[in-house]
Amino acid sequence: MNYRSKSLFFSCIISIVLVIPIALNGQNTTNAAGKNWMQWRGPAETGAALTGTPPTEFSETKNLKWKIEIPGKGHATPIVWGDQIIVLTAVPTDKKPAAGEAKQESGRLGPPSSATPFIHKFEVISVDKNTGKIQWERVVKEEIPLERTHNLGSWASNSPVTDGENIYAYFGSRGLYCLDFKGNVLWDRDFGQMEIVMSFGEGSSPSIYKDKIIVVWDNESPSFITALDKKTGKDVWKVDRDEKTSWASPLIVEVNGKAQVITAATSKVRSYDFETGALIWECTGLTRNVIPNPVYADGTLYVMSGYRGNALLAINLAKAKGDISNSDAIIWKYNQDTPYTPSPLLMDGKLYFLKANNGNINCLDAKDGKVNYSNQVLPGIVNIYSSPTGAGGNIYIAAEGIVDVIKAGPVFQVVSSNKLDDTFHASPVVVGNDLFLRGFKYLYCISAK
Repeated sequence: MNYRSKSLFFSCIISIVLVIPIALNGQNTTNAAGKNWMQWRGPAETGAALTGTPPTEFSETKNLKWKIEIPGKGHATPIVWGDQIIVLTAVPTDKKPAAGEAKQESGRLGPPSSATPFIHKFEVISVDKNTGKIQWERVVKEEIPLERTHNLGSWASNSPVTDGENIYAYFGSRGLYCLDFKGNVLWDRDFGQMEIVMSFGEGSSPSIYKDKIIVVWDNESPSFITALDKKTGKDVWKVDRDEKTSWASPLIVEVNGKAQVITAATSKVRSYDFETGALIWECTGLTRNVIPNPVYADGTLYVMSGYRGNALLAINLAKAKGDISNSDAIIWKYNQDTPYTPSPLLMDGKLYFLKANNGNINCLDAKDGKVNYSNQVLPGIVNIYSSPTGAGGNIYIAAEGIVDVIKAGPVFQVVSSNKLDDTFHASPVVVGNDLFLRGFKYLYCISAK
């Protein structure tokens, strides 16, 4: 399932501790952030747009600015910078390896997977935001994926990121690629081959802040987290992790002027020093198979998971140091109706999240966990793997053939239910008054004419 990462939170002791939301990858430039969508969960990694009011009613004929077919299959949420939309995809070819030929690339050796007998092209595509025309396509890798992936997933599920200078396209076991905005590859890194539990497929996205890119490599073989120099792709630091497979993307926040890298996973939630990789704090409390991204705002971090159980923790970052599992750093907990795959949305002091992978939505007050509503049914949605996106006082939720819009706030209210001829696992993207939807087959731009 195509995926990618998040951020938000709260503090009543600002005079002692200042926790700063990191928007625009280290540059708190609201104007630029409002005009771009530089990572999969938006400018502040909360799932919310900072500006803009896209249409709430649309279809294949209403408020459709343009629609183009994207080759191959990829569930990665696109990013937008300036007039460019960056889309990742994996395109099957009709090429097979020679009979009995083993595959050996970058130190990886093994037979072609019976589930993926054809060579795939792993592509980065630039689309003009205004016209929907493809500006360039760059094939960064051609190979047969060694692993299987979930039938609901893809081999291009990791979302790209940008700092406005370059594009960083991540394909997991196919590597990380730094491209300029003309599509030229400046450097690349191969991290090896992941072993994902139950062949569920890959999905964690990288995070970028100032001069470093953070990659979390959680799988069934040795796991690690690494910080790379964004200009060269070389390791700045690398730390082994006692973790199995997880899919949540790393979240970077500043606490008292020092950046932390926060990771949510099955064994523990951990925070690392951004400059050195040293462990700052950790805690237990989530379920297995952690996918939802952490979010934060106003000094509070929110982590959650929903596979074979339910868990949501609100953590006061001012008090987080060492093992905080049973400490007062955990402000409140909630143990029901949390998401399995979709990440939460944090907007205007409210925390919105879906139940499991179905069309039931919940709204809690972020400050104290007060339940405003729970298990409200979204019309027409049975299964969902994308994450909700907030903009203009509304919430956009995309699933199979439908995009529901509900009113943000403490009272559940359906604004509209909009039918489209595609299925969406990538999350909605909002830039200005444009809504971008990456489906299995098409990329849509929804905008009032």
